[in-house]
Amino acid sequence: MTIDERLDRIDIAGMVEQARKDREENRQLWRDTQRQIDDLARRTTDLAVSTAHLTAQSIELTRQMGELSIKQRDTNDTVARLSERIEALVSAIGEWMRAHG
Repeated sequence: MTIDERLDRIDIAGMVEQARKDREENRQLWRDTQRQIDDLARRTTDLAVSTAHLTAQSIELTRQMGELSIKQRDTNDTVARLSERIEALVSAIGEWMRAHG
């Protein structure tokens, strides 16, 4: 075997070793990428679930606020009617006292 043939063999062996290292590095990168994709998918799912929960809570709170608004309006109407009745009663008592006093 000539020196050139030996150098070619050494060169080929080095290229084979480099290819093996590159392949292993690529596999590790692929595994890392897959892990990151899986993590991102899990986080996206968690975010979607949280968003759905918050949306449901927001809808419920909006409904409750609507009910409170109706109750507040009813309470204001009741207070206004009571106020009118009290004014009428005080006025009637004043008139009665003037007439009998």
